[in-house]
Amino acid sequence: MQHDAAPADQTWQVCVPLPIAALDFLPPHGTSLSQVPLGCRVVVPWRGGEVQVGLVVGAGNGAGRHRLREALALLDPPDSPWVPPATVRGMSGWAHEAHLPPGLVWDDLLGTGWELSHVHEVRAVAGADLAPYGDTLPGADWSRADLYPPLLLDAVREQGLLDERFSPVVPQVSRIEARALDDVPPAARTQVMVAARPWQDADPEVRSPLHWEAVTGETALTAKQAQAHDWLRLHGPVPGLNAWASGSGVGLAVVRKVAEAGWARETPRAVPPPPAWTWLREHGPVSSPAAWAAAAGVRPAEVRRLMEGGGADYTFVPVPPPPAWTWLREHGPVETLSAWASGAGVRPSAVSGLLARGWAVQAQGPAPAPELPAAPLWNGPPLDDLTPLTADPLTEERHWRLHGGRPASRFATLAPRVARLLSQGRGVLVVAPDHASLRRAWAGLGGLAELAGTRAALLSGQLSPRQREETWRQIRAGEVRLVVGSALALTAPLPDLGLLLVLEEGSDAHKLLSGSRAFVPDVAARVAQSWGAALGVVGSVPAVESVPLPGLVLPPPRARVHVVDYAKPPEQPELGPLSSVHLTPGDLGYPISHDLARLLRQVQERGRQAALLAPRRGYSALLRCPRCDHVPGCPNCDVPLRFHQDTRQLACHQCGHRQSVPDRCDQCGEQMWKARGPGTEWIAAEVQKLLPGFPVYRLDKDRQDDLTPLQEGEAGVVVGTQLLLSQPCPPNLALIGVTLADTWLGVSDFRASERYHRLLRQLAEWHPARAPLLLVQTFQGEHPALRVLETGRDALAYPAAEERVRAELFYPPHARLAQIEVAARDRERARVAAQALADALHGAGATAAEVLGPAPAAVARVRGAYVYQLLLRARNDARLSALLAVLDTRTWGARLRVDVNPRST
Repeated sequence: MQHDAAPADQTWQVCVPLPIAALDFLPPHGTSLSQVPLGCRVVVPWRGGEVQVGLVVGAGNGAGRHRLREALALLDPPDSPWVPPATVRGMSGWAHEAHLPPGLVWDDLLGTGWELSHVHEVRAVAGADLAPYGDTLPGADWSRADLYPPLLLDAVREQGLLDERFSPVVPQVSRIEARALDDVPPAARTQVMVAARPWQDADPEVRSPLHWEAVTGETALTAKQAQAHDWLRLHGPVPGLNAWASGSGVGLAVVRKVAEAGWARETPRAVPPPPAWTWLREHGPVSSPAAWAAAAGVRPAEVRRLMEGGGADYTFVPVPPPPAWTWLREHGPVETLSAWASGAGVRPSAVSGLLARGWAVQAQGPAPAPELPAAPLWNGPPLDDLTPLTADPLTEERHWRLHGGRPASRFATLAPRVARLLSQGRGVLVVAPDHASLRRAWAGLGGLAELAGTRAALLSGQLSPRQREETWRQIRAGEVRLVVGSALALTAPLPDLGLLLVLEEGSDAHKLLSGSRAFVPDVAARVAQSWGAALGVVGSVPAVESVPLPGLVLPPPRARVHVVDYAKPPEQPELGPLSSVHLTPGDLGYPISHDLARLLRQVQERGRQAALLAPRRGYSALLRCPRCDHVPGCPNCDVPLRFHQDTRQLACHQCGHRQSVPDRCDQCGEQMWKARGPGTEWIAAEVQKLLPGFPVYRLDKDRQDDLTPLQEGEAGVVVGTQLLLSQPCPPNLALIGVTLADTWLGVSDFRASERYHRLLRQLAEWHPARAPLLLVQTFQGEHPALRVLETGRDALAYPAAEERVRAELFYPPHARLAQIEVAARDRERARVAAQALADALHGAGATAAEVLGPAPAAVARVRGAYVYQLLLRARNDARLSALLAVLDTRTWGARLRVDVNPRST
């Protein structure tokens, strides 16, 4: 691959996040660079008139230049690429040797930057006539590209008649903030209430209402009328005819006749304020006339008369600010109404009302930087004690290893090397295979950055996209020189990488399960080589491939191991005091041996904690007919269906197919089924029967119980798969049980025993301070992988023995492997294609030792496709690449997939 070209002839190779090769593009129009901007992002035209973000990974060969399209824009300045050029060279070289499309590799390992977070604007080139293309096209002024049909824009673009620009978008967020009190609308700051007016301002009809008084008339009165007149003369004046009639004991018609006859008249008379007005003056304002009448003990008509007569009126009264507004003023702004309501301790409807009335405003503004995980505090030696060369026990070789001990002791051994490089201004990258290793590395090394005058960053898929973008910005700006992360951290833009650490380099979790299926330590080695940086592999036990490296092995942590050997029951008394001499193979107990049952009862009695490792999830590996041995299988895959007791279903763990448990055997009609191969459900049920009332938890892919009580020190038993090791160890753990260790040994893979040994070492060091009893149930109690742990040998003992065996068998580290899968829906077609490929390899000079197979895969049919495999073994990467090149010589009539350094063969 070329990386330099003369400016006039320059073409760029660009990778897009798709499983395809790098594509050649011309530089954007008007761009003149002396070198290819390796590692910078570009925008390129794509299918359907759309645009796509790509990464410049090299220089094109210039062939067919006249047919190439121009890239549209360079998004990163060449002096600050998105990915460091050394990393680009290393990853591209690995992808080339692994015979993988580089776009597939970059899609897997570059976790941010593929989205176009820019405003795309277009305009017609000055003087261009776009009329032939239609009416809905850009003019001479800049306008947004999304206003026009993409295919139409692309047609104009191909003719060179379109100017385009891409402007970064500042992330916006909608935030709610409290308005200043003076800016709150008056209608919201005040409340309409009823208040008493000064009595002298009331209407005269209210202050001096008309009263009836007696006068002398000329006409004669009847006896009733005379009675009414005499009463009025003695008791008057009175307000109104009703009061007069009621007081004189006559009817209303009588007093009305007296008034009409001229024996009474109305005259204004000043009266004192009525009690209702006096009450309002003393206790008001009130919220409504009805509230006034009820509180003053008068009829609503009296209140209405006073209001109509000017004795009271509606008025605007200032109200105190709501408590929710006060909280927002002190603690805001907030991003959501629910956050406001939660913080203020009110219902969401209450804050919605305040927002609607203008107490707060919702506005768009620049989004604050997302919160990132805080680096832990360093509680080890000071920097002056770490940076001298004498404090660093590790070798100065380019490629070294560190194994054994516990995680804390390994990180303490690494601290001087990491601190020295950081204090020199160099970058350090730590790559972990899983969340548990990542968490421990962050806690063990993250605090060194601040000690050395820089910052640390966590970079993994657990972060949100915005968190990854902000972390990337900080690394790229040089604010961060220590990065701890997953495989996504391999492409981090660290300046001047000095050390790349790969944790647990033999872990299968480093293998990407889809896409490129890259084995991360292999890619890390190429990246470190490209940088000229040191590569350190660190873990509980070295991978066999790491044995030849120089390095350091720490003393192993104390391990207490008890073995229940199902294959040799008479020898049980020699293995420990828990076993009994009378036991026979049938009496040992399964899936929970008598020894394990006795220990579990002790755990219950003493209020301690236990963890049981099951070989699989579900209830059982399969159901078998006791009469004819028929096993229900998956209709899509050549595997038995697993039984799940919780759902009473059979499930395929390859394709996800599910079905109900058949009532009868399909072969013989037998109604009974016998479960075989206990899983987490089965073992948890056995523990619940053994320890009634004792808390039992499950942790597997199907079910993740809340382990908070265990983490807080409460007694209990957790049953799980290897997912257990992703959790922090329960603090009071006294017992770890491996219910059937042979499951890990029974895999047809040359790495099976290495995997088994690593699992045992990780279980032995799971507790950070103590050594819980490790009980292993097995039919292979004398297996060397177990015996080295029993006898207290160091972490190098078993891998070193394995390495010597592999040297004789021509396996890694003495060979490089690649597995080729040939798959087709028709079995014969897959077989013929696999054989044709094998013949082509032999025809190209491959020896019988270099090509194994073809043979059906361990699972011969997966998701309806038949799979055949070939295993290539080469003495080095160059020879392996030459063998893989045969795949490009022709088509094979079936789907081929290459897996370099396979983890299951």
